[in-house]
Amino acid sequence: MKKNFILLTFLFLLAGCSSTDEVTKFNVVTADKSVSLSAAEGSPQCNVHLELSYATEDNGHKAEIINNIIEQRLLDMQDLNMQVAADSFANEYTAQYRTLLPLYNQDRGDGKKVDWYNYHYILKTDVEQGYEGTSVYHAYLDYYEGGAHGVSQHLTINFEQSTGRQLMLADLFVPGYEHQLSAILQKALCAYAGVDNLNELKEQGYLYSMDMFPSENFIRGKDVMTFIYNPYEIAPYEKGCIELKVSYTEIDGILSNSL
Repeated sequence: MKKNFILLTFLFLLAGCSSTDEVTKFNVVTADKSVSLSAAEGSPQCNVHLELSYATEDNGHKAEIINNIIEQRLLDMQDLNMQVAADSFANEYTAQYRTLLPLYNQDRGDGKKVDWYNYHYILKTDVEQGYEGTSVYHAYLDYYEGGAHGVSQHLTINFEQSTGRQLMLADLFVPGYEHQLSAILQKALCAYAGVDNLNELKEQGYLYSMDMFPSENFIRGKDVMTFIYNPYEIAPYEKGCIELKVSYTEIDGILSNSL
């Protein structure tokens, strides 16, 4: 009887470890495409380079869930093989670029505007193990579509490893968390900017025309949560990407116990 009890206890602990430590497996597909805007020598070009991490078939049904979320978030597609989706995006993006030819023909005599037509779209991704049972998907996007400067963004998706579903702030925090979390993040922004209060933040260009808010673009890390704000979200373009780290101790009072 005692041996049976020990065996059952071991099996229970083993089952518990497998459910919480289940690691989602990922692989990478790439897509590259370059096109010239016109047939003329020295024509502007559009260059697309994609490196997309995707959940492999080893993950079972949750792979489909994860990959659909990735495709919808990054490529505005769904229900496609990831390689097909990447190739389709590159083809559609460069085809849309070619529609600029009439505008380019009007501007080609203006040396200041010619460089505006050299487009690029670069998307690279990776995945890390986050807080217990969480895979954190990172997407680093850099693109230029004319104008004064390009755009760089850091986008994240937090996946529950056991199910493949995307974790949102409402899954991690108690109802009504927004006000208190915003105050914690504003304090973190003050520390990031080296100031003491909201007025000083605004003097430096932060939160000039908006209130602080909890970003759904976050990392559920092993030791801290990181909230990411891309250019223009809470500060001017020149401030770049802002990452605010908050310890779990600071937010313990508003974290949900459901996960």
